[in-house]
Amino acid sequence: MAKSRANFVCQNCGAVSNRWQGKCESCGEWNSIVEEGASSGIGAQAARGARKGRVFALEGLAGESRAAPRIISGIGELDRVTGGGFVPGSVILIGGEPGIGKSTLLIQACATLADRGHRVVYISGEEAVAQVRLRAERLGLAKSPVELAAETSVEDITTTLLEGKRPALVVIDSIQTMWTESVDSTPGTVTQVRGAAQALIRYAKSTGATVILVGHVTKDGQIAGPRVVEHMVDAVVSFEGDGGHHFRILRAVKNRFGPTDEIGVFEMTGAGLCEVTNPSALFLSGRDASAPGAAVFAGMEGTRPVLVEIQALVAPTALGTPRRAVVGWDQSRLSMIIAVLEAHAGLRLGQHDVYLNVAGGLRISEPAADLAAAAALVSSLTGAILPKDCVYFGELALSGSIRPVAHAASRLKEATKLGFGSAVAPSATKEAGDSTAISINGCGHISALVADIAAAGAQSRRGSSTKERPRQAVVAAS
Repeated sequence: MAKSRANFVCQNCGAVSNRWQGKCESCGEWNSIVEEGASSGIGAQAARGARKGRVFALEGLAGESRAAPRIISGIGELDRVTGGGFVPGSVILIGGEPGIGKSTLLIQACATLADRGHRVVYISGEEAVAQVRLRAERLGLAKSPVELAAETSVEDITTTLLEGKRPALVVIDSIQTMWTESVDSTPGTVTQVRGAAQALIRYAKSTGATVILVGHVTKDGQIAGPRVVEHMVDAVVSFEGDGGHHFRILRAVKNRFGPTDEIGVFEMTGAGLCEVTNPSALFLSGRDASAPGAAVFAGMEGTRPVLVEIQALVAPTALGTPRRAVVGWDQSRLSMIIAVLEAHAGLRLGQHDVYLNVAGGLRISEPAADLAAAAALVSSLTGAILPKDCVYFGELALSGSIRPVAHAASRLKEATKLGFGSAVAPSATKEAGDSTAISINGCGHISALVADIAAAGAQSRRGSSTKERPRQAVVAAS
């Protein structure tokens, strides 16, 4: 009889090897390889014997197509991220750090749908039913007809859900706690997570119920478990936020039924998560427009224009190697902008510490923020105060030129709606501003931006010194 051979599977990336080793050769993670039986590995189905296939019909590209029906959750920001509501039969994977508000948001969505007459089931694998009820009582949702259960067996869950009316929404919190009998492995391992997710996806596709899987995240902010689960589901949503801020960002990373990179903004309050319909006004609230080093960036998050303040602090350093600290932006992008400012604008930042912060806890990834970050750095270095009614956007090239960015008209329209009267943008953006009341200052090279900010700073210093002389003369005369 042939001896069964075990597989060694990396719990971080899912790579399979025939021997144990301390470091995974695929992802480079240490101490992440776990021994699993051959009956639960990738070749398990082939080892059990394959059944004879069946012939299925093939269709052409031409044909009638209809828009997917939607189930409106009643939470506008959640519907925006999902593309207009939940698609029946779809599977959504939502990830976020512990305590960020994933369970709170899902309980609110479940209660809203249940109050509208839909059958909603909430399966918790981490908390007892009493704990879920306590959260619902704190949110004032205890009277909503949401069906609860604390279960981790996938077979028991699917069998129970098949009884009675088909549910419109099923929440599994979380996928790392689920286990299936078809896989011989401990819960939480790569093989169990993949097997449990596959069983729940099969249930959603066969019945038409929408299934939401809650996933844990690693220390790097990535959803824990094998990456193949993200490819299996229809949508991947990330719930972001900072414990020091009340804002929470729901971001669509993948969506087969809607746009990607769409965001929904929530505010954490004592009554749960509240929608923020105008995030630009919230991100700009309380800003100090009279301080140097602050520039307003007109950005895009999906299809939504968002205005946010970028703050910079440039201070002399006493260290041999100056510090470069960034919050809410890419640090390598900041290093590139500093190099461009030194090479093409004549600034000397090598003996200064540079700190950059995106106010409000928002994470920016688009290169259109280069111009706003450069303006904030120059303003902090020279002490010049930027105009309080001006927004900035544009991509900075290594040659120092300002490159145009997409959706310029939407950015300018959002700035006009919030009362901004001018914009510093690439020279090619002037045509997009014809339909708005905002004035556009076209900038073709970074040296022109630095010269304008330095000239404004010199003029403000001359004005302040002129006002100071009469006061000093009065003091001397007295």
